[in-house]
Amino acid sequence: MKKLFFVFLLFCGYINAQTLDLPQAEKIFSLPVHCIEVEYPNKLGQVLGSTDDLKSPRELRPVFYGCFDWHSSVHGYWSIIKLQKEYPQLDSSGEVRAILNRNITLENVSVESAFFKDYNNRNFERTYGWAWLFQLQSELDSWDDPDAQQWSLALKPLADTLVKKYKEYLPKLYYPIRTGQHDNTAFGLSLSIDYARSINDKEFQQLIMEHAIRLYGKDMDCNLSYEPSGSDFLSPCLEEALLMSKVLDTQEYRVWLKNFLPEIFNPDFALEPGEVSDRTDGHLVHLDGLNFSRATCLYIIAKKLPELGYLKTIADNHLNYSLGNITNDDYMGSHWLGSFALYALMSK
Repeated sequence: MKKLFFVFLLFCGYINAQTLDLPQAEKIFSLPVHCIEVEYPNKLGQVLGSTDDLKSPRELRPVFYGCFDWHSSVHGYWSIIKLQKEYPQLDSSGEVRAILNRNITLENVSVESAFFKDYNNRNFERTYGWAWLFQLQSELDSWDDPDAQQWSLALKPLADTLVKKYKEYLPKLYYPIRTGQHDNTAFGLSLSIDYARSINDKEFQQLIMEHAIRLYGKDMDCNLSYEPSGSDFLSPCLEEALLMSKVLDTQEYRVWLKNFLPEIFNPDFALEPGEVSDRTDGHLVHLDGLNFSRATCLYIIAKKLPELGYLKTIADNHLNYSLGNITNDDYMGSHWLGSFALYALMSK
């Protein structure tokens, strides 16, 4: 009943859907700034080949050692860069710029790149972390700033390494991974096609389009009633729908989506936000991320097909449900959720 009342208030305009303004930017900016140089606690996630691999996070990953794990560090940097570009006043003292100058260097990135060339870790962060690295690279490439151009040049060899790995991997992926967590194939492809287009890599773009259609083109009747699982931060159905909105033209997409998610063409379609019972639990708090990623998907789908404009209200509901809970109070959420909130706000 409380949720229905919230939706009613939102629909009537008594609760305003959040936007990315300076106060919101300051709030989100503070989260990755707080953690990109916090080395512990840390979830390394690597395979040990010998005792030589027993090193500290900072020794192993001199750029992306903070924010609990590698991918969260990467998209933490992405959030910082994205927000500094939009709101330079967030770093008026230059302290954050100094951190970036200290960490994103050719020497440090060469250590990061070598890790991905190690036989035991050649699939490390496939494809979730790879895709976020592409987003970071894209933001740096497009920032007309002397320091940012130096960071872009330093990071580019790692981005190139991961593009090569993606090009080798996709033809071998016979079946998509349809989970609600990191290894979801559609999420990785969605971020990656954005990068391919930003750098005008026609080969990479075409590869993603071809394999997205191969993997998902004949899918039908995705059942949202089975979502979410208890620790999802991605919606398998909606992430696939988002990806295909970037791959198909508008008419093809409309036909495909009516086969894949026919229920969302009903103006009375409803989807409740995921409920979080304990935000100190690193798995249960994933559901706040689910609310942000669902909102992202729904906003972009509604842009692709304007007749589905009512999806924006559902997206607003998801965004508002979790946005107020993005704080520094507990590291299990603060080390990563800001990036997902930012991505949703950008997609409105």
